[in-house]
Amino acid sequence: MNLRVAMLSVHTCPLAALGGKETGGMNVYVREVGRELGRMGVEVDVFTRSQNCDTPAVVSMGPGVRVIHLPAGPEAPMPREHVWQHLDEFVDHLDAWRLTRGGDYDLLHAHYWLSGVAALALRERWSVPVVQMFHTLGRLKNGVARSGAELEPDLRIAEETRIVAEVDRIVAASDVERTELVRQYRASSGRVSVIPCGVDTALFTPGDRDAARAALGLDAGPVLLYVGRLSPIKGLETLLDALALVRERGTPARLLVVGGDTDEPLDGHQSRLRERTERLGLGPHVAFLGAQPQPSLRTYYVAADATVMPSYYESFGMVALEAMACGSPVIASRVGGLATTVRDRVTGFLVPEGDVAALADRIAEVLGDPDLGVRLGLEGVRWAAQHRWPCVAEAVCRTYASLEPSAGHHLASARCHE
Repeated sequence: MNLRVAMLSVHTCPLAALGGKETGGMNVYVREVGRELGRMGVEVDVFTRSQNCDTPAVVSMGPGVRVIHLPAGPEAPMPREHVWQHLDEFVDHLDAWRLTRGGDYDLLHAHYWLSGVAALALRERWSVPVVQMFHTLGRLKNGVARSGAELEPDLRIAEETRIVAEVDRIVAASDVERTELVRQYRASSGRVSVIPCGVDTALFTPGDRDAARAALGLDAGPVLLYVGRLSPIKGLETLLDALALVRERGTPARLLVVGGDTDEPLDGHQSRLRERTERLGLGPHVAFLGAQPQPSLRTYYVAADATVMPSYYESFGMVALEAMACGSPVIASRVGGLATTVRDRVTGFLVPEGDVAALADRIAEVLGDPDLGVRLGLEGVRWAAQHRWPCVAEAVCRTYASLEPSAGHHLASARCHE
């Protein structure tokens, strides 16, 4: 009998378009790890909250892998802080699915703290182990918050602390995250498995820069790329200030901003970013392109002279791996998982977060030395090749296998296999 896993991604669907307020690296992680586990013979059902009544309740992601949309509150997009109020309904519907259609599961794999709350409730009913991955941590986000409006609620901190204490195993994306789990949440280091995130090296590959620029309709000249959500923690204002400084020094660089939703009214932060762009005189040199489908991202990475990640906090930084797989040098803040995802002066550069001058210096260095950009890009391709999704799924599978049956927990004797 194959191992059967109930994977929880309560607040966001792995099939959702990337770049919006509630979508990003976690969606990619759940989708790709789920698919790879399916290829290895593990049966995976990914449970998520239904946000559109027109979406089919069950969607196949590949052999042995399904996404199952369950009602929990209004079937419409909802701020993640409101989802907690509907977790009891989510748990009840998931348990009903198991009883009527799903069959028993050998373990629960929860993503983000909201899923962890649901997984612990289900463990009380099912008596199976819980594996937890947080993707981001509230205490770390609060440590870099620039205003009171950016602070994560006390409820999240309390629930994360409870989850850390009660789950059977935690997956951290980096040694840095494991250290913070131990230091700030009193996690037992022996229950934390470090498994770096992955990249699709079949999709994200090097290519011809001139052809990529022609495909995007770009004129000649230096191009910088930002990919990610347009939220304060991502530090895009630092990049705008650095771009203005680079241009003042005589380098005619421009910036492509991929992320955000151009079809919806701008929120306060996005409006401030646009205002800052105009105030700095960058209007003609910055393009806000909105979210782009993953296959299109490869063209942007290939077209760019460098990909810049000016974040104040990142648990890992999957964008960095995607960029490196395409041969794009990465200039990133030395924060969280980026400190290990990006190899300083080997695949790119690391700079202090929020340091406009340092960021501008590194941008100018890469743009001013084409040979340096080529060398960093080649090393990035080699580094990314060590982080393919099959490698990640194999490590996750080993973590599943390490969960021994214990007090009230039963792990089926099935094994992951190729």
